[in-house]
Amino acid sequence: MTPEQEQAVLDLRTRHVAPKQIARQLGLRPAEVSALIKAQAEQAATARLATGELYPLFQCLINQNCLADLLPERQTESAIAPSAELDEDADAGLAVIILSRKAGFNRLEVCTYLVDLWCLGVKDASGPRMMNPSTYKDFVEFAYSHFLAGTEDIPLELAQAIVFGGVEYAKTLGFQPHADFEQARSRLGTWSGTPVLTFGRSGKPCYINGPYDDPIKTLQTLRATIGEGNFDFILGDGS
Repeated sequence: MTPEQEQAVLDLRTRHVAPKQIARQLGLRPAEVSALIKAQAEQAATARLATGELYPLFQCLINQNCLADLLPERQTESAIAPSAELDEDADAGLAVIILSRKAGFNRLEVCTYLVDLWCLGVKDASGPRMMNPSTYKDFVEFAYSHFLAGTEDIPLELAQAIVFGGVEYAKTLGFQPHADFEQARSRLGTWSGTPVLTFGRSGKPCYINGPYDDPIKTLQTLRATIGEGNFDFILGDGS
């Protein structure tokens, strides 16, 4: 492939022409067109990382059922009113955020954040990890299979507010984010501080233990930081 052909390939690609169409227009093999596009994308990605610049955002997902507690416009009287059985809506207190960025040709950089909106803040985090679009699709389906209400695309600013706001809220109660959060936090970018969200449930912290929690230690921390009677809790088998 001549330098002129290489430039023509890149020019057509910036106009979102498909590799097979580019190959037909220039009389080239589809495989060599795809190889050039991939190499160029990887060079651009390497240069971006060297300057500390984040990859372009691809998608930001969340489980839809947690948004009613966070966003006033989503709330109804039934959602706002305290429930007699806290465990009936326990899933609404957990936000699973999957953040993906375009990291080059057919590659996505993916991070996940599990946020306890009612008490503990960031309970878990993973990534960044690289996936192709097919693997990413399967990963998303598996991650949200437990949430019957499905997922919703949200703005990056809302994801930042949920994650960073959740961390700040949990710190006031005596809890630090999961150790793996440090590796994934930079992919969220810099939060402006808005929107400001309200954490906790019905005006106070509510702790529901999970399978990897230490509930005795958690309750001791809550009693020490905010005092007995100033929080709700449910203790189960953690499953």
